[in-house]
Amino acid sequence: MPPEILSNTRLDALKAATRRHFFSRCTMGVGSLALASLLADRGLGSPPTTKSSTPLQPKPTHFPAKAKNVIFLFMAGGPSQLETFEYKPKLTQLNGEPIPDSFIKGKRFAFMDSSHRRNLLGTTRTFERHGESGAWVSDLLPHTAGIVDELSVVKTCKTDLFNHAPAKFFMNTGSGQFGRPSMGAWVTYGLGSECDDLPGFVVMQSGPRGPRGGAVLWSSGILPTTYQGVPLRNQGDPILNLSNPEPISQTQQRRLVGAVRELNLKRLVETGDEEIATRINAYELAYRMQSSAPELMATGEESAETLDLYGIRDPNESSYARNCLLARRLVERGVRFVQLYHTNWDHHGGPTENLEKHLPAICREIDQATAGLVLDLKRRGLLDDTIVIWGGEFGRTPMGEVRENTGRNHHIDAFTMWFAGGGFKAGSVFGKTDEFGFGAIENPVHVHDIHATLLHLLGLDHERLSVRFQGLDFRLTGVDPARVVTELIA
Repeated sequence: MPPEILSNTRLDALKAATRRHFFSRCTMGVGSLALASLLADRGLGSPPTTKSSTPLQPKPTHFPAKAKNVIFLFMAGGPSQLETFEYKPKLTQLNGEPIPDSFIKGKRFAFMDSSHRRNLLGTTRTFERHGESGAWVSDLLPHTAGIVDELSVVKTCKTDLFNHAPAKFFMNTGSGQFGRPSMGAWVTYGLGSECDDLPGFVVMQSGPRGPRGGAVLWSSGILPTTYQGVPLRNQGDPILNLSNPEPISQTQQRRLVGAVRELNLKRLVETGDEEIATRINAYELAYRMQSSAPELMATGEESAETLDLYGIRDPNESSYARNCLLARRLVERGVRFVQLYHTNWDHHGGPTENLEKHLPAICREIDQATAGLVLDLKRRGLLDDTIVIWGGEFGRTPMGEVRENTGRNHHIDAFTMWFAGGGFKAGSVFGKTDEFGFGAIENPVHVHDIHATLLHLLGLDHERLSVRFQGLDFRLTGVDPARVVTELIA
């Protein structure tokens, strides 16, 4: 856990010094000198343009780390592993037949409660083996197929919740309940950030709408709010309310920030409240971001070859591809955790969410840019210490749904995710499912195991990274047993 902002001894000294100045009717300027002197060794008295001791300063790891940054490509809605990475010829052979009762006895599904919705559904996609790893990839992801030897593909991921918002909470926070810190918040809490003019945890969105669950998915929960994800926008100010309104000048704003800082420092002395240190840091970071954020967003400065690698036609147009490029630019600048949400992968078979038309369309939206990101990171020497994650909150059932078009239901017992870089074993396929792809028969990997492995590669022990709240110790991996999947580590 990070050290306390101020020890009790320092707090007592600060309180006494501040009261003496107040009672002697000293001006704010003289009081500021006293506070600056007493707070100097905490870095809180440093000018805003210098790297100071803040809640986001880099922190030591529990043990040597293989990775230092994370990019999580979150496919919101639940991608169908059976149309992308899971080749199951037996499923196609038995298309339309009822699934044996032994598979579904005692199981619950989001939208399948009656027997007529339990027939097997084969895929119409074409699968081939690719790379030295021989990983199966369908024709929907030709660019991803070209990078399989950079990937660690896990086919036996397992989660606990089968409705979208709770399952997204579970994948992102380790719990289906509101109010828990997100994965990005835990990572920045444990490691801080190596960038002092951008947030430590950045979130970007693309697709027809936001992910179900909204901002709770990237919140800091019970952790100080300095660790929450900051949404980065593609239109207008990259971060809301970042620009000065007319006719406020830079000098006027600096004076305002300085005055607010003085007041917050005095309140920090009185209370020792971590949230006040967070507030101080937020004002200073926002001031610095007024120059760093526009520079970050200037993707037009990238070469034509780089833009083409990601499949970007217009560098100023909002898209998943541009967000992937921005993700690279963010980790290049030291941002610790970047998360991209792309909707909508919820292909039940409705008029706007089916496997025939809409799944191919959304795969085209993400395939080239995803592969381009991995290749770009590798050629720039960033992939070695950056973990890239691809996946959603769950997968899809081997059984079809009876709707207007072809679709699949939510499935939690076995789905595919892949990982690249940052110490993951490249060119590997882990786990094996049954002939229908319903459940794991070798090497199941629970969501908490994924969390434990991710933290381990970042140099953090998932059992030690905890925070006490209301008398309980909370951690990303919860209280149930979780293991580091060492077989995935290079």
